[in-house]
Amino acid sequence: MEQHMTAPAKTWPGRKEYRPASELKSGFEVIDPAFEALTGVAPVLEKHWSGAEWSEGPVFVPSLNSLVWSDIPNNRMLRFDAGSGETSVFREPSNFSNGNALDLEGRMVTCEHQTHRISRTEPDGKVTVLVDRFEGKRLNSPNDLVVKSDGSIWFTDPPYGILSDREGNKRESEIGANYVYRFDPGSGELSVASDQFDRPNGIAFSPDESVLYVADSGEPRKIVALDVGSDGSTLSNFREFAVVRPGIADGFRCDVSGNIWTSAHDGVHCITPQGRTIGKILVPEHRTANCCWGGPDWNRLYIAGDTSLYSVQLAVQGAHRPG
Repeated sequence: MEQHMTAPAKTWPGRKEYRPASELKSGFEVIDPAFEALTGVAPVLEKHWSGAEWSEGPVFVPSLNSLVWSDIPNNRMLRFDAGSGETSVFREPSNFSNGNALDLEGRMVTCEHQTHRISRTEPDGKVTVLVDRFEGKRLNSPNDLVVKSDGSIWFTDPPYGILSDREGNKRESEIGANYVYRFDPGSGELSVASDQFDRPNGIAFSPDESVLYVADSGEPRKIVALDVGSDGSTLSNFREFAVVRPGIADGFRCDVSGNIWTSAHDGVHCITPQGRTIGKILVPEHRTANCCWGGPDWNRLYIAGDTSLYSVQLAVQGAHRPG
């Protein structure tokens, strides 16, 4: 597909390099033959656009036939039109947005660092504030989120947007902790779903929503699994699910079979529901931040890789397809 670079490149000079250039590779690494059944025959990693400072929070919006994602340090959101191949600025400024997802009505919900809130973009483009405080105190900097089938929004709230002015505004945490929250848009109730993390980051449910996965990008540097109670809102059985190396797990999503596709320094790793890594999509960037499912058949994996946006069509569909 031809690239249309209408969104200006804003990659900053003197960027930190996490790996030698010789280690930046593109392709597919098969660890277990089961991975080939998921990728299909001769999968191709496509590069759609480059020029971000830190690509994050991708979400495919079917009503727009577009992939929207965050370029956090540049305080903007970008839009890749899957039909035309054009990349444009979706929103600027974006309040240093990070993670994005769709609610049950197909509206985009967004984590915003600068305004320490979860917002929703209405069909007319208006932005509605959903939640920005817990017990009267400002949230830290909501990072990633997922919408459950009951409409509740589950999100992580580490301090990355308040540690410096690079991804938000530097300030002290009013809450003094980094929680995983559950927000009920109907009642407006915000509750702590888990207080067992150092710096909770990526978040996703298993296809049947019986397990919640959360990446702890703080000292533990691992993906944790928690069982979701029969009430649909309580969590238990906190346990290590997987360790991702090189780098750490940041954002991830599940396919319909329950495999997790998670970011790492060298690309996207595919991990079975049993916690076994069976293959990798190697992305030629210093770090890969996040990924999401999209396309008309929900089998295209979009990858936010450091400065760029990539995608690959696979032989498996993503879980939690909208509509």
